[in-house]
Amino acid sequence: MSARAARARPKASTNRLNVSEAEWALRVKLAACYRMFVRREMDDLIYTHLSVKLDDQQNAYLFIGFGQLFDDVTASSLLKVDIDGKNIGATPGEVNPAGWVVHSTVYRAQAQANSVMHLHTIPGVAVSAQKDGLRPVNQFAITYSGQIAYHDYDGPGFRPAEQQTLIADLGDKKMMFLRNHGTLSWGRSIAEAFTLMHYLERTCEIQIAVQGGGELATPSDEVIKRTVATGQGTGDAKWGEIGFEALLRRLDRQDPSYRD
Repeated sequence: MSARAARARPKASTNRLNVSEAEWALRVKLAACYRMFVRREMDDLIYTHLSVKLDDQQNAYLFIGFGQLFDDVTASSLLKVDIDGKNIGATPGEVNPAGWVVHSTVYRAQAQANSVMHLHTIPGVAVSAQKDGLRPVNQFAITYSGQIAYHDYDGPGFRPAEQQTLIADLGDKKMMFLRNHGTLSWGRSIAEAFTLMHYLERTCEIQIAVQGGGELATPSDEVIKRTVATGQGTGDAKWGEIGFEALLRRLDRQDPSYRD
């Protein structure tokens, strides 16, 4: 084996909690997402969150414990909670109710949702506050034109009435701008939710950058419709996995402590 191949081999995960192998694998992947986002400065103190549904257990999800920073998160530190946010696992801790309600609302509404991600980045919030929202300024925004939801700000806390409004606004879309608040994505896998969030946030960065440089060049409606119809393979449930696995290999080279 070459030295390069040896460096690329992931560190073996230690199943510290003696949970099922399926649960441990999801713990490792979700912890990696937290670490990858913090490396890009996409956290907001302790107030944004990523989650995953445990597909081998009924009514069980993994979520960050209240008070943890993104770079604190490891596979074993994640909490196992039920749909109401109650800790039902071996790891001690509590969740932030105001944070969990965003995730539980999506899980209740979307049977296919296996992972939910919600961020408060500067470019994401900036675009969420723009009346026209996301513009077709790059290939991702063009491909997903008309497929991103918007939910108007209604104060903090997501009271029950707002939860119903959010569900109606989200519909079957996998991405949403919470106006004056942040971004949200869900996926049928961690890889899909992460990849959608990655490109959504990257597109927000691009939009903010180009808006400072003069008039925007945008494609015609015909080109946008043709691009949306093509979809570039993004309808596949496994979309994003190859790129996500590549990012895991890089994180393993840089700091595999997320696997602990």
